[in-house]
Amino acid sequence: MARSKPPQAAAETPAQALLPSPLQLQVNAFLNSHLKLASTPDSAPPHLLLALSGGLDSTVLLHLLVAAKRSLAFELSALHVHHGLSANADRWADFCKQQCDLLNIALQVVPIALEQNPALGIEAAARQLRYAALFNYQLDAASDRRPDFIVSAHHQDDQAETLLLQLMRGAGVKGLASMAAIDHNRRLLRPLLGISRQALQAFAEQQSLSWCEDESNSNTQFERNYVRHELLPMLDARFQGVKSVLARTASHLAEANDLLDNLAAIDGAALLQDNSLCIQGLRALTLARAKNLLRYWFARNALAMPNSEQLNEIVQQLLNAAADANISIALQHLSLKRFQQRAYIYREQAQLAFDLVWNGEAEIILPNGGRLEFRQVTGRGLALKFGMSKLRISSRDGGERFKPNVLRPTRTLKHLLQEANIAPWLRLQLPLVYWHDTLAYVPGIGIAHKLQAAADEPGVEIIWHEPALAMPGPTN
Repeated sequence: MARSKPPQAAAETPAQALLPSPLQLQVNAFLNSHLKLASTPDSAPPHLLLALSGGLDSTVLLHLLVAAKRSLAFELSALHVHHGLSANADRWADFCKQQCDLLNIALQVVPIALEQNPALGIEAAARQLRYAALFNYQLDAASDRRPDFIVSAHHQDDQAETLLLQLMRGAGVKGLASMAAIDHNRRLLRPLLGISRQALQAFAEQQSLSWCEDESNSNTQFERNYVRHELLPMLDARFQGVKSVLARTASHLAEANDLLDNLAAIDGAALLQDNSLCIQGLRALTLARAKNLLRYWFARNALAMPNSEQLNEIVQQLLNAAADANISIALQHLSLKRFQQRAYIYREQAQLAFDLVWNGEAEIILPNGGRLEFRQVTGRGLALKFGMSKLRISSRDGGERFKPNVLRPTRTLKHLLQEANIAPWLRLQLPLVYWHDTLAYVPGIGIAHKLQAAADEPGVEIIWHEPALAMPGPTN
């Protein structure tokens, strides 16, 4: 349902007519401070993507961002996720379209389908799919261009609710730090995080804005709604201004978390390499620092923090299992594995057979998500004198033999990969590059000795980039 006025009434108060209210000035200052939006002749202005639900918070932010464009250089578009969970879902999508049409903002509506009984629960599953849609959004499908920043309308009340929810779940400092106003790693902005919902509603009513109300927001069977409608009012009745106090506490915890991350970065400088972790070095740390480093590593891979029992079990298996033990620990959509005193975070996937041809392109994307980069160089790589205009790239079949070193005999590729200490699950992803029927290049092993460019010869250097890990959206 819509609040304040029916959706069509929004035409009476376009964002261009909004007065420079204190709220508008706060948002403008936030954008100017965090984005450094002053454009230069050599660079295009950043593109912001707003997560638009049609509710009060995101509707107010839509109008504030449109007004901010009058004085700050940035591009703006919006995305509405159509969950289909409510009978009013189509009306909400239509409302968002009307608002964006009136304000001349490009909008994409993305339908998603939730499982009937998702293991994560409806709230978490919907949130995960919503963020996946936002982070997979493309401004230009042809060039795979994505927004520079995703903007959400989380506010001070949301921050207080999140802190209480994390506290009830027994979260540590990282979880209790709740949401950040700017998340550099995921390019996520929350300009309203220091503003109360009451202030947003007062602004919307003053400007005669319309918005939609999700009837599920009153259902206290959902944890967040229970905190919002039952717990926080009770606390506020006894401790006036508790929401701002809780939000301030979250800010203090965020500072403490930054210090812990700085410590983990120091510990990880020598222990983390190519998204793998040295177990011997981890064992040399105190237990608290070892756990802190693991949390830091998981966060860098966009993984939700394991609870205390899970983290203790992970530490136990990594540090105390037999050297030849086959360890594989599920971490949401990824797996934690151990191989020869290193731990790896890895995305399980089926081995995909492929057979491709390189015809001089700068890059080839493989079916498994990895890519091969080709560079013309001098003194290394495949010697161009052999006519390296066409190469065949294929997956492993087994039984291949290879000789990268003129001083050593030809050996099986399996033996060479074992000798190079390449983890078994990584070997399955490696592409093999052939010149005619000769195995010419194997990532991590080298180039066939007869095809290597001499010191003064032009060559083609091939660089293998492993498939990127799947990155879900934020958990908050």
